[in-house]
Amino acid sequence: MFKARQCCLFVVLFVMLISFTAAQSWSASPFEGKTVKIVCGYDPGSGYDRMSRLLAKHLPKYIPGKPVFVVENMPGAATIVAANYIYNIAKPDGLTVGTFDRSLPFAQLRKAEGVKFDLAKYSWVGSMASEATVLIIGADTPFKTFDDLRKSTKPIYIGATGPTAPGATFVALAKTYIGLNIQFVMYTSSGAEELALQRKEVYGRGGSYTSNRIYIERGTVRVLLRPRINEPALEKVPIDEDMTDNPLGKTLMAMRTGSDRIGRPFVAPPNTPPDVMNILRDGFAKVAKDPEALAEANKVLMKVEYTPADECIKVINYILTQPDNVVKEFEKLIKF
Repeated sequence: MFKARQCCLFVVLFVMLISFTAAQSWSASPFEGKTVKIVCGYDPGSGYDRMSRLLAKHLPKYIPGKPVFVVENMPGAATIVAANYIYNIAKPDGLTVGTFDRSLPFAQLRKAEGVKFDLAKYSWVGSMASEATVLIIGADTPFKTFDDLRKSTKPIYIGATGPTAPGATFVALAKTYIGLNIQFVMYTSSGAEELALQRKEVYGRGGSYTSNRIYIERGTVRVLLRPRINEPALEKVPIDEDMTDNPLGKTLMAMRTGSDRIGRPFVAPPNTPPDVMNILRDGFAKVAKDPEALAEANKVLMKVEYTPADECIKVINYILTQPDNVVKEFEKLIKF
């Protein structure tokens, strides 16, 4: 009888030990007590930096273990430096994620100097916003509609920060395939470009809708051309692809628009464990629905909208698998 009780007690204790161990294992998080680094390829104050800091503030609420998130700015070579670091140096443990310029697919497509990554092989978290690139024109210029631009026989001076900037590539494609009489004027920064527009040195510029929203809502500029991106405020603005009959032009514009769809990309190093990636993806998606985070973003006119990893990868593959004739034409027009 005594032995039977001993045996029964042993079984009970064994079951309790197994349950306790399982509970510990179940509750443990790979992020418990850890610090997660968000590598940003731009300087502090940029749109990519502001999004990174918004995430760093709100992600701990949604990642089991409540890790600390810190932003590390790593500018250089149009964010290629940051992209190379995440791909080749950072450990694939989920403790490093990063963001880089949405135009990097074109750097890889053109085999730009310094590219040591394959965008299709990153562990994609997703994108935190689409960024519709638009052509804005000063409200006090003679160009009130898109038809006014298309009919102009005089040069339309447009500011740009360089041939690789998303705004410049958007306008360059419109110039070539829609036939706009555009002449670029280059500036060292977006601030200098905006000042030039205010001084009427140029008629307008290309840039993201989000970055120019404050000027659009004030009525100092108007949007006369946009890509095929769903942006309710731009529904009545002509779409670049619809303004050309050239099939190649339509394809190139669709490729460029692809980068807008993943306007705020976030990735982890290749081969980061799937269970870790699922936690990160879930956390990023929840921040995009967090009322406090959205209210904070709205105050500074930032857009927050999560695009899942698989959709981002589809965009990347679409851009990187174009036939040779398309790539060659793209290389003529889009510099990097």
